[in-house]
Amino acid sequence: MTFKIVFGTDGWRGVIADDYTFANVKRCTQGYASYLLKKGKAGKPVVVGYDKRFHSENFARAVAGVLYGNGFKVFLTDDATPTPVISYAVVDKHAAGAINITASHNPPTDNGFKVRNEFGGAIDPDGLKAIENGIPDELSDVHELPVQDGIKTGQIVIFDASTAYIEHIHQLIDVEPIRQAGLKVVVDCMWGNGSGWFTRLLSGGKTTIHEIHNHRNPIYPEMKRPEPIPPNINVGLKTTVDQSADVLLITDGDADRVGLGDENGVFINQLQAYALLAYYLLEIRALRGPIVKTLSTTSMLEKLGKIYDVPVYETGVGFKYVAPKMLETDALIGGEESGGYAFKGNVPERDGILAGLYFLDMMVRTGKKPSQLLSALFEKVGAHYYDRIDTSFSGDRSEKVDRILAAHPATIGGLAVTGLNTTDGYKFTLEDGGWMLIRFSGTEPIIRVYCETTHGEAVQQILQDGLKIAGIQ
Repeated sequence: MTFKIVFGTDGWRGVIADDYTFANVKRCTQGYASYLLKKGKAGKPVVVGYDKRFHSENFARAVAGVLYGNGFKVFLTDDATPTPVISYAVVDKHAAGAINITASHNPPTDNGFKVRNEFGGAIDPDGLKAIENGIPDELSDVHELPVQDGIKTGQIVIFDASTAYIEHIHQLIDVEPIRQAGLKVVVDCMWGNGSGWFTRLLSGGKTTIHEIHNHRNPIYPEMKRPEPIPPNINVGLKTTVDQSADVLLITDGDADRVGLGDENGVFINQLQAYALLAYYLLEIRALRGPIVKTLSTTSMLEKLGKIYDVPVYETGVGFKYVAPKMLETDALIGGEESGGYAFKGNVPERDGILAGLYFLDMMVRTGKKPSQLLSALFEKVGAHYYDRIDTSFSGDRSEKVDRILAAHPATIGGLAVTGLNTTDGYKFTLEDGGWMLIRFSGTEPIIRVYCETTHGEAVQQILQDGLKIAGIQ
């Protein structure tokens, strides 16, 4: 029986040599090619890139062969390249879109197939479904030509995407003050595509960059997966203290997400990081524009929106919702709970490199350490506390959904419940402006319970109440 490929938030991910095979990658590429052809993109260029996972460069060449077989010109990156750089290449090359071979922050067993549109951003849910529906059942229905022939004819071009991206970055931010600030920066590259980027952009001045985990190693030693959250970043946090550094920047496997650690080796969580970046643009740079956020990220953004008189739009979880809303509203910033942030003037795509530069610029412009910046943010919006539990479950998902909808809790964690949002999961709003969200994984029997509150002592009880509402405890 033919394996059914199902697209998630960004595309498709699978286990290497199990479902993630050359045959299935080629089938997937045919689905994307058929989608572009139906949209009238015949003959347009398509960008293809890849990460440092096992066999990624070879999967990317397989993708190039199928696109070439469907009549597309292909720009294939010459090395493992960050996702935001690939996305910018779409705009720079006036391409129809991109395919990126990466599983981002997934475990080392996995690889993935990300797709992008002509803006370099995530494809909306209807587009993803159209691609999925166009994937042929049989490899015999895939149109493929030899990659080497395409290279000889000039229809497949091996190129360096970094030059155009770096020129673009210099239009968005002046890195010279950062370069000359004398900062000591630790960068945890998580064995991924972020390796060398901050060094390349900031070397030559008084600021020093100390990289760790900056070589190719697809088994990701010293971490469970290249996801910029604890415990994966514990080595980076310790290195920051050992090096007496000013800040820790962490890029995930494909460098579209960023994590932050302060000068004391304390993790700045994803919600705090998003609020800090929005605060930087609104307060430090005095820019104005809408904010786009997923419902699983911080309510500090609504408070900042009121303070600076800018609208805040909430979407479902994933950049397949964030990117279209950013384009629709000409947003200043967009982001999600996973540590991905996008910015006006750039492509509507998570960019861990630009986010890291913006955070360093905030440090330089204010003269404050990361812990001091967080204190300044809390002076504006009040202290906020966040945590999340992921847990497996057995039994029927629909039974648990029925249980959640029937719960009608008056309080959660001792705080009165003020509403329920079912846009994407089950988000209970609380009297302090905080929330508790229950979401099911789209690919695994896992329930995720998240919360944010102004009452630090209530966090764990909120999460435990969430598990009880879902019937886990």
